[in-house]
Amino acid sequence: MTDRVLAIDGGNSKTAMALVDVDGRVLAQVRGPGASPQQVGLQRSVDVFEGLAREAARRAGLGADEPIAAHTAAYLAGADLPKEEDDLRSAIEARGWSGTTVVGNDTFALLRAGTADGIGVAVVCGAGINCVAVAPDGRTHRFPALGRISGDWGGGGHIGSEALWLAVRAEDGRGEPTALLDAVIAHYGTATLAEAVELLHFEEVEFDPHALCPLLFQVAAAGDAVARTVVDRLVEEIVLLARVSLSRLALLAEPVDVVLGGGVLTGTSGVVVDAVDVRLRAYAPAARVRVVDVPPVVGAALLGLDALGASPGAELRLRTAYETPVEVAAG
Repeated sequence: MTDRVLAIDGGNSKTAMALVDVDGRVLAQVRGPGASPQQVGLQRSVDVFEGLAREAARRAGLGADEPIAAHTAAYLAGADLPKEEDDLRSAIEARGWSGTTVVGNDTFALLRAGTADGIGVAVVCGAGINCVAVAPDGRTHRFPALGRISGDWGGGGHIGSEALWLAVRAEDGRGEPTALLDAVIAHYGTATLAEAVELLHFEEVEFDPHALCPLLFQVAAAGDAVARTVVDRLVEEIVLLARVSLSRLALLAEPVDVVLGGGVLTGTSGVVVDAVDVRLRAYAPAARVRVVDVPPVVGAALLGLDALGASPGAELRLRTAYETPVEVAAG
């Protein structure tokens, strides 16, 4: 079987795949919808991956009966607990894409994408929030990242919900005045927020909290004190995740990378990242805070190349050659 890696970055909102050879050359890239098993179920999740994997193979010029890869590196949202990883791995192995398969949480792919060796801490804030850490000796630390039931605070949905909550309370007098009120009313196109709440309650308008998340950051950036408290709370949570992880692995004094990624963090023009950098240095003065500069699917591919023992030049070739994947329909 030829030395190819099928890399999967499966997020809540999108799935990205790359088929890469052992020298780091990208043979095919595809994108499709999000397919977290926690949201769509295990069967539907793997069906989406199947459609994308077969499309990647077709674009790479592989025959229908030819193995797609030697190794599948699948790093997925929704792979938060060992049982979920085991179930996903068994379901993927049954599709016969490759000889070996590794399934892990997508935050590990973010960490590898943002470092030269996969060592350090990664915090992702997209639809949800998560953090993983890997020590030089291979020890890991992670959180369940199952939402409020596992102690989480943050993520696009959570922050968007906070924007609505604060705006509603500003209108009815229970909360502090905030520019979020006018901004959320404008978002829904109603005369009052009470009118929008009624539409949401009767499901005449869909509640998409993720759409309100960037609005909160815009209002905060304009100087609104109430919106700013949410941004400050997010910074506090990111620093806390990184600090606890570094502490548990005895890395607080070490010069390790802290990689930040996810749409909420990368879309804030440095407001959150810069504050995290300043605050984290009070606990980990040697830590290097950075925003990932390549898509997480590159991290999944690099972890796959690591598993195959690829040469150091493969990583450089992959990083420099990677292009934005092409959107394709998935079954």
